[in-house]
Amino acid sequence: MKLNELRDNPGATKPRKRIGRGVGSGTGKTGGRGIKGQKSRSGVAIKGFEGGQMPLYQRLPKRGFSKPNRKKFAVVNLGLIQKFVDEKKLDAKAAVTEDALVEAGIVRRKLDGVRVLAKGDITAKLNIEVTGASKSAIEAVEKAGGSLKVTAASATE
Repeated sequence: MKLNELRDNPGATKPRKRIGRGVGSGTGKTGGRGIKGQKSRSGVAIKGFEGGQMPLYQRLPKRGFSKPNRKKFAVVNLGLIQKFVDEKKLDAKAAVTEDALVEAGIVRRKLDGVRVLAKGDITAKLNIEVTGASKSAIEAVEKAGGSLKVTAASATE
């Protein structure tokens, strides 16, 4: 077999339809659009139109609400903090603040604050100061002999 002998399987490809190339082609003159009417003209897109009937997307009930001023926190798990302490990327003796987490590369950016969650184990004795934390995360840090101080009261759940 040579490269010039390679072919697709019979029926695998179809030649493209050449529209508007004379009457003899079968798709000349009106180009398969029929005669007159909105859809025969250019620049028409009737996507959700159902012939005057109320469209489906308008018939379905609207649900939910998006809070325009909701806070977005950068999330950090305790296991990740412990991993960075073990790799000496995070100083366990100094206070672990949001800026320290960004500097170490655990969090890319603070957004509206950093929130600590309790996934993973923590063994290091750390003093953590963040915007928010889950109750189980606070318990886990205190169990390891450290302290987790939440600076914004509204962020705690």
